[in-house]
Amino acid sequence: MESLGDLLKSWPSGQNIARQAEQKLAELRDDPLVAKLRTKYPQVDEGLLRRNLNRVYQYVTEYNNCSNCPGLDVCPNDYEGHYTMIHAEELNGAMQLYDRKVSCKKFLARQAEEAVRSRIRSFYVDEKALRRVYSSDDILTRDLERAKAVGQLLRYIDRTREHGLQQEGLYLAGRFGTGKTFLMCYLLQELAKVGYSGVIVYMPDFVEDLKSLMHEPGKLKETVELMKETDLLVFDDIGAENLNPWVRDHVLGAILNYRMERKPTFYTSNYDLDALERHFSFTNKDGEDIHKAERIMDRIKPYVENVMVTGENKRGRKA
Repeated sequence: MESLGDLLKSWPSGQNIARQAEQKLAELRDDPLVAKLRTKYPQVDEGLLRRNLNRVYQYVTEYNNCSNCPGLDVCPNDYEGHYTMIHAEELNGAMQLYDRKVSCKKFLARQAEEAVRSRIRSFYVDEKALRRVYSSDDILTRDLERAKAVGQLLRYIDRTREHGLQQEGLYLAGRFGTGKTFLMCYLLQELAKVGYSGVIVYMPDFVEDLKSLMHEPGKLKETVELMKETDLLVFDDIGAENLNPWVRDHVLGAILNYRMERKPTFYTSNYDLDALERHFSFTNKDGEDIHKAERIMDRIKPYVENVMVTGENKRGRKA
């Protein structure tokens, strides 16, 4: 932002600096913001304004910039997202003016959004889905056919806000494109706002990448520990992955075994729970193993509220 000194230097050279300063003082004295300041602090006289001309100029200019805000990314003030505030105090029997920088509402809103985003990690899930902001009315009215599922989701969010982290998660089942991932992203956003961390994992890609992580034990351990410890864990599109016994029993099994009765785990799937069990019973390497499938499902079924998501397929549809 241009300082008062720079402004005075830019005026026509025929005017001396003292006269220019007096002219600027007269303008500031008549400004409604300065009048309000003097009403609040009656001891602020013209002499004090003159001695603090640059400070008062910055106060008025930045206030006017904020009143006509062009957007945070092109903020014209000295410090992006901040403006100058002035207060008066008596020191050694004389009034003094002091200024301080204050964060504007848009800067605070951006900080809040960044804090929410920092609490949510995604693996192979489109970041755009996590950045979109919707209200509860938005998700209800986007497809009235899934209103029952949305109601269950909103009640779950309210319970967690009121009573803290739940032991049970949600199992969202339904056909392709009904918005299951979208609803899970909404849940993560809403609960991140009250301080909970979250991870969402797209299972088909995650399982494929686990094959390479077998050769990076340090990275594998770090990934598994993150999924164990996060407050809210979402396995997105579970049942669509190509399973092998190691992924099922030693990775997924270890994560679920740790989380059950500790922290909630959430799922989206095109399968209902019975069909998911059949999926887990077969691997390309070992063929059918019902016992191993039952073992995994014993760590899923008792710890989820089943939610059927109905509605139309929204993929490819223009918003």
